[in-house]
Amino acid sequence: MTRTLLAASAVALLALGACGDNAGGGSSATRAGIWAAGSSTVFPFATRVAENFSRTAGGAAPRVEALGTGGGIQAFCQGVGPSTPDIANASRPMKKSEFELCQRNGVTDIVELKIGYDGIVVATARTGASFNLRLEDLYLGLAKETPNASGQFVANAATMWNQVNPNLPAQRIQVYGPPPTSGTRDAFLELGMTPGAKKLPALAALEAADGDRFEAIAHTVREDNAWIDSGENDNAIVQTLTRTPGSLGVFGYSFLEQNMDTVKAETIDGVAPSADTIADGSYPLARSLYIYVKKQHIGVTPGLEQFVLEFMSEGSAGRGGYLQDRGLIPLAADELTAQRAIATALTPMTAPAN
Repeated sequence: MTRTLLAASAVALLALGACGDNAGGGSSATRAGIWAAGSSTVFPFATRVAENFSRTAGGAAPRVEALGTGGGIQAFCQGVGPSTPDIANASRPMKKSEFELCQRNGVTDIVELKIGYDGIVVATARTGASFNLRLEDLYLGLAKETPNASGQFVANAATMWNQVNPNLPAQRIQVYGPPPTSGTRDAFLELGMTPGAKKLPALAALEAADGDRFEAIAHTVREDNAWIDSGENDNAIVQTLTRTPGSLGVFGYSFLEQNMDTVKAETIDGVAPSADTIADGSYPLARSLYIYVKKQHIGVTPGLEQFVLEFMSEGSAGRGGYLQDRGLIPLAADELTAQRAIATALTPMTAPAN
């Protein structure tokens, strides 16, 4: 942040308050500093950028909250003004329904930036048995309903992993994972459960006949304590695995890297998660991470534009940057250049297809 921008911060904050008076979800109150909210997976990366930005720019430290992707986008889309976040952190793309909520509430200019890659891991305690999970094992072990021998969909009766696949350990199905508000949960359903379901003839036939019902079945996890919602804190899931022998956990790859001494990742379709397999897409549960910027707050929230450019800088998001040290899998050089161009021009996104 320049000295000129710092000197003008009081004027900018008054403008933000006035902006809040005229937009849905806003208020006449003012606030100092940048506000980012959303994904627990993006949280450590946004926090690291905030720490660096605060040291170099001065002024109020950016506020970063882990509300889950869904919760962060909901808050972001409530309107324009100081009572709404400047940035939504997301571990999946914004949905069409969320984009439309933003539009209805006056958030008409949204800048979508891909910041890097992450993988979703299925992990166990380091001392536990090893799994080589297939995608269909994820569906058959964790879906609320599965097909019986007649092709009818019934309540999932499997209690042990070797009932799902005789090559898996004879261990109770007990998986700790993120709640419905989490982008990690959404991505796990899209990247793990859905393709796993499609490998089964009864589900493939259902998708062809009734796509909506297929999606409902593929995306609904068990409610009998085989799947246990464990909040937005991925570190809490990691800690649970060490206290609950035989359990599995679903969380982001960056949290695995930070806890290699206590937990290990299982392979999916024979591929282990790593920086290389996530970056090249060979690991089945690889995903992109995003931030969404409220362009209407640029020039109003002090330092917001500079914060976004710092997030997308080579020293931050590039190969060898400080976010890679925190666990982010960087974009390829040409892709980062393209994303940085969007950040510099503040090019608004178009409506998502779905």
